[in-house]
Amino acid sequence: MSTTRPRLAVRLLVLFALGLAFSISLGSAKAVTGFTPLSDMGAATYLGFGGGLYESGTNSVPADHAAAGAAHAAAVRPLDASGNPSAGGKIVLLSIGMSNTTQEWCSASSALPCDAYTLMGQAAASASVNHTSLVIVNGAAGGQTASTWDSPADANYDRVRDTRLTPAGVSEQQVQAVWLKVADAGPTVSLPSASSDAYALETFMGNDVRALKTRYPHLQLVFASSRIYAGYASTALNPEPYAYESGFSVKWLIQAQVDQTRNSGVVVDARAGDLNLATGAPWIAWGPYLWADGATPRSDGLTWQTGDFAADGTHPATSGRTKVGNMLMSFFLGSPYSQCWFGVGCAAASVGGVAERPDLAALPSMRSATGRGDAIYAVGVAVAIVVALTAGAAGWRRRRAR
Repeated sequence: MSTTRPRLAVRLLVLFALGLAFSISLGSAKAVTGFTPLSDMGAATYLGFGGGLYESGTNSVPADHAAAGAAHAAAVRPLDASGNPSAGGKIVLLSIGMSNTTQEWCSASSALPCDAYTLMGQAAASASVNHTSLVIVNGAAGGQTASTWDSPADANYDRVRDTRLTPAGVSEQQVQAVWLKVADAGPTVSLPSASSDAYALETFMGNDVRALKTRYPHLQLVFASSRIYAGYASTALNPEPYAYESGFSVKWLIQAQVDQTRNSGVVVDARAGDLNLATGAPWIAWGPYLWADGATPRSDGLTWQTGDFAADGTHPATSGRTKVGNMLMSFFLGSPYSQCWFGVGCAAASVGGVAERPDLAALPSMRSATGRGDAIYAVGVAVAIVVALTAGAAGWRRRRAR
């Protein structure tokens, strides 16, 4: 038998191996959506919808809304279990949301102990955080999407009270700040449809805020975040473009409160409903904005690589949870609406025009390491396959020579 056939087979397999490795190395690039993060849009639009985290394409809290936020932040103070001001009281910061939320805030199980790289894990180890009066609690849990928080009678609230707040030695009366990160599971209708899931999510979130205020009467501040990137998703749980479009849900919710306040308390956005600050609604603003277009760096450098996700491409892996944990820490320590009660000191800060986007200075090394890891893995696959095929062909020739 001619040796031409095995040589040809080896060459073909080598080309296949190299192609496979190349596709692996470019896997993250294939999953980019081409969407622009809201925080980078400026005057640009998405399907006719304006970007920016806040109005007019900006990432800065409007001056009138900032003033209201400063007043609400100043009202946060230690309270006793009955909600009365007390020097020995507590300030509860609570997370509300789903599986991604709990994984980034504390742990996948939602129970203690919290992983060291999450917000609660980092805060527990940080000397910059207020450990005297601040109690951080994880109310989020797997599967608890936006619709499971939209009524004060929802079972979630009793669960949080009985299994999270009470064991931490605090009460519903002491909850004064919330990180809200929710989603509409299994979305099917994208923008610009009037029946899109982005609009449905805005309505759910408006209901969530009202339910939160009913269960937590001393709630002052709600910091909302949309989802992380979902371009690698392999399930229909919440893929793109829905993860991206959830950013508009948050933007619209906040703008609904801004517009209602400017309209003498009369509702302007019926989808969001009544969010009247004058009648006791908590002040709503962006928490950290978490979305970036996969491996394409956002203007501040944030990327989402394949290695930042679990196998389903939807839930964050350890590196992804670490990124969000870092962003949450940066946000709460740096925001003028939280630094005086979250941190140990209260540095003077202007509340007019603060961009609610985290400082990612600590992240570049992790991002680049992830990208290098993908490339190194791809090259390793190619080399291993080529070596194996070459050795196999050599063995075949020796056997033929005998």
